[in-house]
Amino acid sequence: MKSNLENYLRPTSIVDCADPAIRKLATGLAGDAAPLTAASRCFQWVRDEIRHSGDFGDRRVTMIASDVLRHRTGLCYAKSHLLAAMLRAINIPCGFAYQRLADDQSKSGFCLHGLNAVWLEEFGWYRVDPRGNRPGLSTSFDPPREHLAFVPQQNGERTIEQVFSDPLPVVVECLSKYNDVSELCSDLPDCFAEPT
Repeated sequence: MKSNLENYLRPTSIVDCADPAIRKLATGLAGDAAPLTAASRCFQWVRDEIRHSGDFGDRRVTMIASDVLRHRTGLCYAKSHLLAAMLRAINIPCGFAYQRLADDQSKSGFCLHGLNAVWLEEFGWYRVDPRGNRPGLSTSFDPPREHLAFVPQQNGERTIEQVFSDPLPVVVECLSKYNDVSELCSDLPDCFAEPT
């Protein structure tokens, strides 16, 4: 299985886990802790310290993990990019997971919600949602139970089971296209078919 996890540890142009500020933060949070505890600490830090742009009215669009850290803001996708970079920086495999959720503001009526999947030796792939808590919305790190912000319930909603080593191209394209979160939120990415 180790060779299959290499893609979930590598740096990319978006998941820039070799960035010195990301490495310093991740190693500082992890300390000498076991991977499970280190992953939990990094998750909680991103969830609680990086403001969700939509919740706080920050109009900046961030995408690259080091930019998310520098500006301390991002949508769910951006926060997942930072968490992946932090975990990869401390040698914990981390990928991307998505949910397709109903959304009144989106042109298609649906949007993708971005989260992470962390490889934990004890449990395998474990999905976590670092989007940030707010009244009526709460996420936590408590394996093997998943505590995600949203539970797909409406027709057309679903959790996409595949774990991706890179952010979906449709997400990257959308984040690259806009400079203003309010404009981006009226055109959030969607996928109509299960990605392969």
